[in-house]
Amino acid sequence: MESVHLESIDDDLAALRDWLLTDARLKTDIRHIITGLGVRLNASGVPVDRLTFAAQALHAEHVAFSSTWVRGEENMQQLQAHGFESIADYQKSTIRAAHESRAPLFLWLPDVPADRYTLIPELKHDGYIHYLCFPAFFGNGHSNALTCATREPAGFSQRAIALLEALMPTLVAVLEILSSYKALDEVLRIYVGNEPHHAILAGHIGRGQVSRIRSAILFADMRNYTRITSAMDPEGAVALLNRYFDCLVPPIEAEGGEVLKYMGDGLLAIFRDRSDDTGAAAQAALAAASAALAHIHRIEAADVRGGIQAGIALHHGEAAYGNVGSGARLDFTVVGRDVNLTSRLAQLNKVLGEPLLMSRRFSEHLWTDTHRLGSFRLDGFDDEIEVYRP
Repeated sequence: MESVHLESIDDDLAALRDWLLTDARLKTDIRHIITGLGVRLNASGVPVDRLTFAAQALHAEHVAFSSTWVRGEENMQQLQAHGFESIADYQKSTIRAAHESRAPLFLWLPDVPADRYTLIPELKHDGYIHYLCFPAFFGNGHSNALTCATREPAGFSQRAIALLEALMPTLVAVLEILSSYKALDEVLRIYVGNEPHHAILAGHIGRGQVSRIRSAILFADMRNYTRITSAMDPEGAVALLNRYFDCLVPPIEAEGGEVLKYMGDGLLAIFRDRSDDTGAAAQAALAAASAALAHIHRIEAADVRGGIQAGIALHHGEAAYGNVGSGARLDFTVVGRDVNLTSRLAQLNKVLGEPLLMSRRFSEHLWTDTHRLGSFRLDGFDDEIEVYRP
């Protein structure tokens, strides 16, 4: 009987495999593959009305993602945040059952109690009759799944199920390739920033390679960090830093800036010049710095001695990315005179009792007036630097 089914699906299976290994493999968005697969399965006589690929993710903010195609609707992507709720959802899911058995799970929904799995009430409400869940295991240890559901009164035929089962190895291989690219892209972006991660993926990973970007440069560090955290355990110190960076990063990103580096309690960000309009980058950096300081002021915690305070320095110049290191262990880091000047300028914040300082070069790009505080010698620089505040 099985051989009859396989003979009846040969042409459709070959066409679907060919599409997966050619056009689909070149897609950069998994949603396009799931949508294309749903349409092609329908054309092959598989009455799928809902198709979902759910996968683990390497991401700072979510633990998993899913791409769902419903016939006649736009593809929908969902992200599962780290935390108890996402774990609880998985505990009572059809996907967990398929992972544990390492075999497909087939459910005739009219016969399944609504409280057996989390998804069942939603599927029944939307009129689905037959539901299939195929586990998809990747070589990196991630456990994923493809699910199919139909509203067809007769459900999926034996031919349709045989076609899906025969297609799964090829589909999983292609999804694993694309998921690996996506994970690499996300992890690099998270740890080195947007511009460096593009440079790395483009192949600029030779030791000594340097690229330069004209920009407004922002450096921020927390005041009295060592004293504040001296009595904290490591977990408490990390929680404090995360709360502190939550004040800084959103305003930076809202103004079009990019965080390049976290350095203990310090942060380095840039706001790129766009063509010859250098004033826009400086104004964006000043707006972000002002908003960050206002946010810090609002959330100063009573249980932290002295509260959270920050010193921010702004300068305009070149941010240079360089591959630094030895052998096969490199760091894609930010180097150069202008970066060093900005970090040294930030050391004056506490000395002058000012939360926000600017170099003369930065202030010259602004559209607003600034107040000159004087000229100061910075550690490592021969000439005195003129310093301003808003």
